[in-house]
Amino acid sequence: MSRTVQEILDESLLHLDYVQRYAERDLEDSLVLDAIALRLSAAIDALNRLPGAIKDDLFGATWPLMYGMRNRIAHGYALIDSAMVQVTVAEEIPDLIATITAYRQSL
Repeated sequence: MSRTVQEILDESLLHLDYVQRYAERDLEDSLVLDAIALRLSAAIDALNRLPGAIKDDLFGATWPLMYGMRNRIAHGYALIDSAMVQVTVAEEIPDLIATITAYRQSL
């Protein structure tokens, strides 16, 4: 069964909400970092199910970078740079959530 754009966006927002909640904990704790990375990967996986035109509209040139992060998490998990994840959570996740939420509300 194919999922609607709204369902995909909602799934991604759910994962990103967990990312933010986990980020309130000690980011030096490897279990917390693992949980954040896995939820971030799941959020990006969900967004990858969006039609290409929507991904282009929402993320533009940043999409390949986002999906590249997902690939690093999924395929090279032991090599994840904790500092990169921390910066992503602090500086990029709030904007990502705002972008997805605004688009979701426009539907």
